[in-house]
Amino acid sequence: MKLLHLADLHLGKRVNGFSMLDDQRYILSQIMACVDAEQPQAVLIAGDVYDRAVPSEEAVSLFDDFLVQLAQRRLNVFVISGNHDSAERVAFGGRLMESSGIHFAPVYQGSVPPIVLHDEIGEVAFYLIPFLKPVQVRRFFPETSIANDTTAMQMVVDNLELDSTRRNVAVAHQFVRGAALSGSEELAIGGLDVVDASVFAPFDYVALGHLHGAQRAGAEWIRYAGSPLKYSIAERNQAKSVTVIELGQKGQIDVRLLALHPKRDVRQFTGLFDEMMARTQVCDDYCEIILTDEQDIPNALSRLRALYPNLMHMAYDNTRTRTQSTVWDTGVMQTNPTDLFEEFYIAQNGQPMSSQQRAYINQLIAEIWEEPECDPSN
Repeated sequence: MKLLHLADLHLGKRVNGFSMLDDQRYILSQIMACVDAEQPQAVLIAGDVYDRAVPSEEAVSLFDDFLVQLAQRRLNVFVISGNHDSAERVAFGGRLMESSGIHFAPVYQGSVPPIVLHDEIGEVAFYLIPFLKPVQVRRFFPETSIANDTTAMQMVVDNLELDSTRRNVAVAHQFVRGAALSGSEELAIGGLDVVDASVFAPFDYVALGHLHGAQRAGAEWIRYAGSPLKYSIAERNQAKSVTVIELGQKGQIDVRLLALHPKRDVRQFTGLFDEMMARTQVCDDYCEIILTDEQDIPNALSRLRALYPNLMHMAYDNTRTRTQSTVWDTGVMQTNPTDLFEEFYIAQNGQPMSSQQRAYINQLIAEIWEEPECDPSN
């Protein structure tokens, strides 16, 4: 069975004030061309369909058009919500769309029923696991100790109706140990939101979303598709792609990446202002420019945008900024939130916190990071 794995569409996203809708429309048409060329039996979309829990009308319309095109090709489509999505909104109308082959992960209610497809070899069971935090799992298993994302996901997997004789595919949206961050994502304090790859051992393929770089996570059959577009300067060196999986007999799998080519690339330029202005052609790519001039250039941003209309960010790298950066790096950036709060407490009260107060602050910070509607990661 051939599968096409996508993730992290982030439809409706704005990057440094620039709407990405036009670029997203372009890349979705390119993905559709990949679908036509590969003829997969199913398309897996592993979360972060939208960039916001309440997406814009334009973003919803764009995804609707994409789903209609997939449905017209009589494909099965499996969609889960990510941390940027509202699980309830993504799941809305899911039961109505099943007759068209569009399957949405319902809001987690303590179990994940399999959706079974067939090919010439036999059955393939798909398990759609939406983005979950421990607090969302704990309420269904109150007598079990669920301390972090690994134990939460282990509980989810342990309660699946898994048949080890058939091929099993999971679609999930989590941090999995062994994968590399791209710079667009953030880890929770102490890495509490990291899921150990061993949790997914019962599956033949795990289609992941959450990290924007296409990569394996601990094993060849546990993979991130990555985002189809570069959504930050930190991702400028990533090669974007869609992942094609071919499931053979139980335990046999082939994985290929199909390159995607954006309408506009993301680039970074470093040099003197006069060097940046020496271009003979307008650069239409999204870009960041780092000026190395020792003196600030009057109206540099507006002047640069005459040649770089999609300039997202401009900064200086010179003696002054490097000195400021050194002071900053040795201070706040290396301080964890509890220590930062204690510095504030000392400044206000003239004495350090007690051990009880510090324990309370640690608990409060952990609870804030665990809130499902306020997850800060990408």
